[in-house]
Amino acid sequence: MNTHETTAPNAALADGWRDGFPTAGTATQRPRDRSIFQFPENRWAFSNLRELQPTRNVSRGNGPVSVLPRAERPELDALGFTLPADGSRTDWRSALAAIHADGAVVLHRGRIVYERYFGALDERGQHMAMSVTKSVVGTVGAMLAAEGALDENAVVAHYIPELAASAFGHATVRQVMDMTTGIDYSEDYTDPDAGVWKHARAGELLPRPAGYSGAEGYRQFLQTVQGRGTHGEAFAYRTVNTDVLGWLIGRAAGQPLAQVLSERIWSRLGAEQDAAFAVDGQGAEFAGGGLCTGLRDLARLGEMMRLGGFFNGTQIVPEAVVADIRRGADPARFALAGYTRLAGWSYRNMWWVAHDARRTFTAQGIHGQALHIDPEAEMVVARFASHPMAANAHLPTSMPAFRAVAEHLMRNDAAG
Repeated sequence: MNTHETTAPNAALADGWRDGFPTAGTATQRPRDRSIFQFPENRWAFSNLRELQPTRNVSRGNGPVSVLPRAERPELDALGFTLPADGSRTDWRSALAAIHADGAVVLHRGRIVYERYFGALDERGQHMAMSVTKSVVGTVGAMLAAEGALDENAVVAHYIPELAASAFGHATVRQVMDMTTGIDYSEDYTDPDAGVWKHARAGELLPRPAGYSGAEGYRQFLQTVQGRGTHGEAFAYRTVNTDVLGWLIGRAAGQPLAQVLSERIWSRLGAEQDAAFAVDGQGAEFAGGGLCTGLRDLARLGEMMRLGGFFNGTQIVPEAVVADIRRGADPARFALAGYTRLAGWSYRNMWWVAHDARRTFTAQGIHGQALHIDPEAEMVVARFASHPMAANAHLPTSMPAFRAVAEHLMRNDAAG
């Protein structure tokens, strides 16, 4: 049975935030006034984004909820493992505490073996998925490409003439989908003037300074991005690529991205809840990180991908699309990005692909969001978190933790 706890790893949830945003007795604050990414306020904000930001609904449809049977494994909390970085020992529960987890669900063979909620999140709530959103959008884009609605070899300007004068105009759809565009844009989360934060300010997901004169909305910002380097040469992780893909999806389908996601995937999963996309003042979805979902529904999506796109009695994503994602892209191009902790990996259709013996692939987001799929172990882990740091500083703990759970489940299968 799922539990919600208000002790560690929730100790950093500041007093008063449990009752809402802002703390009782203070003036109303909106994203344009105060950053929702600031710790510990983010522990409430990430689980309540729809109270702070305009959103567009992603309907679950009217069908029945798909059943996730339970086979609880309470021993997972104390499951110990070694951290390769320094050889120290920790356990699964401590790893959740270290990442400031807001919730975690582990599926094994489609059954819930672990479910816990912390902080401001519970089983009825939705949490901002951050860059896990990219993998969801990438999957939808790959579906449209597979059926010919998007030509992956066409240049972006073919579909979006508004981007013809930007660096994206002469990039191909495939280069956008695999993030091998050559653009002058920084994803350095430690730099307050980096492109990633200017992009967020354009969409009013971050406060704007007095006298702001930058882009109005995500799409106007995309039109300002200029080139640096050569398209197709190297992987470089940049959020704006996914916003371009979201625009491409909407243009090719003739519908808002949220509606496409609902019709193609969300309404077919048997989801428990509607999802939602954060939108800017012009109504454009934040495709690079603005999806909000329930935790079990995110796990359902992961299980669907583990099963080759088949879930809830139907083929939701074509099997060939999932197979293409799992094959990955060129690790040599990926290596040029310098991710030393992810040696041998690649990035395909906005999924991180390990190219390991377990055939793992994963969606990752800043502040600790994750959707980890281990086909060999028949395991899916969905996790939401509110780590104080942006970027993926959680990876040195997270990946060993996921492997430890997978190995434990496989060992017990063999013993049983």
